[in-house]
Amino acid sequence: MLDFRYHALSLAAVLCALAVGVLVGVAIGDSSLVSSAQDGLVHNLRGEVRDSQRNLQLAGQQLSEQQNLVTSFWPLAVHDLLVGKSVGIVFLGESSNEADSLVQDGVKQAGGEVKSVVAVREPLQTAALGIAPASAGHAGSTANAKLVRHFGVRIGRELVAGGRLLEHVRSKLLNSYDGQLGKLDGVVVMRSEPAGMSSEATQAAHEFESGLIAGISTEGVPAVGAEMTATEPSQVPWYKAEGLSSVDDIQNVGGRAALAFALAGYRGAFGAKSSADAQLPSVTSAPVGVLGHP
Repeated sequence: MLDFRYHALSLAAVLCALAVGVLVGVAIGDSSLVSSAQDGLVHNLRGEVRDSQRNLQLAGQQLSEQQNLVTSFWPLAVHDLLVGKSVGIVFLGESSNEADSLVQDGVKQAGGEVKSVVAVREPLQTAALGIAPASAGHAGSTANAKLVRHFGVRIGRELVAGGRLLEHVRSKLLNSYDGQLGKLDGVVVMRSEPAGMSSEATQAAHEFESGLIAGISTEGVPAVGAEMTATEPSQVPWYKAEGLSSVDDIQNVGGRAALAFALAGYRGAFGAKSSADAQLPSVTSAPVGVLGHP
């Protein structure tokens, strides 16, 4: 005869096995569901990445085509804008072969010619130039600052029109010189911030540079301050303070086009930086005698 306890234990074992089976089944089902969801998400993300890559590639192709178009047509926009014009490049402080080449390209495409390239030696050799700092008191220092500025004005005028003083001091004033001194129809100024100099030498450089720009201006030719977008610190504020038009992105074809327009007489701050008024000058604001403007 079977014992009642045996039946109870058997029933408990069956119920326990059934419970374990249900739990295992649920666990397997949840794992499959999660795996399926993960597979679907990965598939969607891969699709989005492929679409983004195709869009990026298409955008790159369109940008390249536009850049090629601009490169091909910008010489037409400035064609003969500077025809027959002689332009000088003046580096105040450190010179740059790359910047020199870019400016020359902009002038050449507009039909002009870079006639001279000079780099002013800084700090100034004030003793050799005959403008050494005065040694007596505040009044003497003030007189010396005026002397340095007056010297800068003379040099600025002679850079444009020629003169004996510049010829006389050329080896002491200029760190490098290429081309011919003589009549210029426009000047491109490229300044680097004076660094590593004493306060007296820095002040002398500032007075000379300001005088130089004033001297160029008295000759009535366009003077343009230029730099590349990566130039730090930007010299556009200094150019504006000295009354110069400026171009801050001569490494771009648009910047070189703006440089040609500025040398033709357009006024403003042009380029890509926040200090710029516009990328390019407006044709409707053409100065007298440019592009048939009355």
